[in-house]
Amino acid sequence: MAKTVRVDEETYRRLCEQAGKLQTVLKRPVSLDETIRYLTGRLKMRNRISDLAGSWDISDQEAEAIKKDLAEGWKRWTSKRYA
Repeated sequence: MAKTVRVDEETYRRLCEQAGKLQTVLKRPVSLDETIRYLTGRLKMRNRISDLAGSWDISDQEAEAIKKDLAEGWKRWTSKRYA
């Protein structure tokens, strides 16, 4: 059974913003009902590592620095099992 709920313009705008964010994460259309269920904790999202793909915006210089630091770290790493 559906019910009508009245909200002011600001609340409606914020609910729509949350629906847009949820839609971006789920990569599919999301209803306001689904958004409310998510916000009230009745709908659980499965977190997947692939959800993070493309979320970290870094420059080429930062990426190179990370690769360099990782390479240095791996050079110093040893396993007691194989040492």
